[in-house]
Amino acid sequence: MKNRFLLGAALAAALVVPALAADTMPRTLSMTGHGEVRTAPDMVTITAGVTTTAPTAAAALSANSARTNTVFAALKKLGVADKNIQTVGFNISPQYTGGDNTSPRRLTGYQVSNEVSVRLDDVAKMGASLDTLVGAGANQMNGITFDIAAPRPLLEKARADAIADARGRAETYARAAGVSLGPILSISEGGGAEPPRPMYRMMAVSAAATPVAAGQQSVTADVAVVWEIH
Repeated sequence: MKNRFLLGAALAAALVVPALAADTMPRTLSMTGHGEVRTAPDMVTITAGVTTTAPTAAAALSANSARTNTVFAALKKLGVADKNIQTVGFNISPQYTGGDNTSPRRLTGYQVSNEVSVRLDDVAKMGASLDTLVGAGANQMNGITFDIAAPRPLLEKARADAIADARGRAETYARAAGVSLGPILSISEGGGAEPPRPMYRMMAVSAAATPVAAGQQSVTADVAVVWEIH
């Protein structure tokens, strides 16, 4: 009889503990928020190159080196510091003609490509820099990238705006559901904050320079917040 009583007490306790645990678990409301800050970029990187061809690799390399040195000299004259000019690609490749059913493949010469990136700390100089690059002998323009020199303060504001956005949404849902928000239980940055994202608009940097699209950069942050509700 005693063993049967102990077994019954154990079963009753097993049933009561989960019920008590369920009663003490907080009710929660989860919400995401988005923050975005836009500003004009204050840096730009131009990727340009010099491509030359000649009957021999040595001749193609010599012509390319001479023209590239002219490009470097023109950039320095424009005021671009050496630290802001970087070689990002160099290639020598044979050039062929023919090779189909009507004519055999034949070596015709060599092509040399030298690609550099030029970082400008003043976006207003971009149009003049493009003109300078082309005038000095650059015959390949491979990309323009805008950036922000100090994005951290903008990212901090975007994160704060994301929290405010999440709270505003959560308060709307809480009112509609007839509950109130309690303390925040967790905050996570969903997917990580995005790097500055360009938003272009056409504008002429100067009357004499090439027209370019400077536009704005967009720094964004996304968060997920969990509240206890009452």
